[in-house]
Amino acid sequence: MTAEPLSGTSVPAAAGTDYHEITDERGRVYRVGESDRQILGLPRWTMVALPWLAMLAISVFEYAFGAAEETLSKAHHWTSTNTFWVLSVWIFFQAAVSFPAGRLREKGILKSRSAMLIGSLCSLLGFLSISHSPNFWFALAGFGLLGGVGSGLIYSTSVNMVGKWYPERRGGKTGFVNGAFAYGAVPFIFLFTYGFDTANYHTVLDLVGVYVLALTLIAGLFFKDPPKNWWPAHVDPVNRTGNTKSSAALVKNPPAVRQFTPREALGTGTVPLMWLCMLCCAGVSIFGISFQVPFAKEMGFGPLIAASSMGVMSVINGTGRGVVGWLSDKLGRRTTLTYVCLVLAVAQFGVLWAGEVRNQTLFLVFAFLSGFGGGAFYPLFAALVPDYFGENNNASNYGMVYSAKLVSGLFGGGIGAVVVASWGYVGAYTASGVVSLIAAGISLTLRQPGGPPRGA
Repeated sequence: MTAEPLSGTSVPAAAGTDYHEITDERGRVYRVGESDRQILGLPRWTMVALPWLAMLAISVFEYAFGAAEETLSKAHHWTSTNTFWVLSVWIFFQAAVSFPAGRLREKGILKSRSAMLIGSLCSLLGFLSISHSPNFWFALAGFGLLGGVGSGLIYSTSVNMVGKWYPERRGGKTGFVNGAFAYGAVPFIFLFTYGFDTANYHTVLDLVGVYVLALTLIAGLFFKDPPKNWWPAHVDPVNRTGNTKSSAALVKNPPAVRQFTPREALGTGTVPLMWLCMLCCAGVSIFGISFQVPFAKEMGFGPLIAASSMGVMSVINGTGRGVVGWLSDKLGRRTTLTYVCLVLAVAQFGVLWAGEVRNQTLFLVFAFLSGFGGGAFYPLFAALVPDYFGENNNASNYGMVYSAKLVSGLFGGGIGAVVVASWGYVGAYTASGVVSLIAAGISLTLRQPGGPPRGA
């Protein structure tokens, strides 16, 4: 470009290109003209379907682990606390890899396709490690570190891919893809509850690893990012009036005022608030994922109710992400996040109460709410970050916020086991409810940098 585009006007790019750039009144640049098929060779909906497939595959790592805990502990002669520390280390590295991988992607060092292929191989090694682990430390390094890095690469690449290809209406699409990370585990929850024992655990875990490898490889081979500042030609980025779904979503969730670098995003003070809010939400969510089945069993519910409660949690955790993503396009992302935090709080107290009174129906109802609240905040943050800071550096900016999960994994898993052992389930679930209320309070403070002072 040799000329500076004027506000609200279109300026052609260099000769031979198929796009032009538009600058809005705030100085943000939009690259318009190239179709998804020109860039990708495929319609852009494939960058929803393929990330969904990859997220479906890796969901077994986290959401089915609680159902496998008892057999893993017996097979390897670990304590329950040891086993949950393996999950906590996995969560740590799954979240920790997001920011550095994002920086490498944005610098052009690590292509999205390469990130997916590396992630696929590491995920396979993770399951082989926990299947054939000679000791606890080998499992921590294999499943925790390698499996965590592999699934983290797949998770962050898949989530960020959707927001890049649907910058005008990312809420519902991001929620749909993010949801597969939960309900994809449902078949494995029942498999690990009814068909997983010390006699067959090698075979089962090896086959699960191959399954994860196959699905993530198929999806990752087609991944490709759009150019910086890309915007779909059929959606006017400047004039947001009209009755279209995209226009309505842009009014409730206006695009970032400009493209923030990670340093600039951190300097606004909004990233630390987002980080704290996600820390609280993710800690409560991971606690529920890890301990709902053991809690159900301790309360005297049979294996069917225990597995069903976790199955309900995973299904609603996943489908709820899609619903909340769609809802946030209509109500505004920040407002929706506050409601989700409140639902999560109610669910913690409800699960505890239903367990204490030994009411199976109520237990499943509150497991439903726990699953909804425990997953819905993830796509909201995944959409809020580019809403506030732009798409160009989203892999890094979202990585900073998502890194809260590496700390919350310790609270929800390993430290959660310590709290349960010390305070019992009453103390642990009560603490989870209070933390959820704190998250709701933090969410009320979030504002788009440079945007309306009381925006959604």
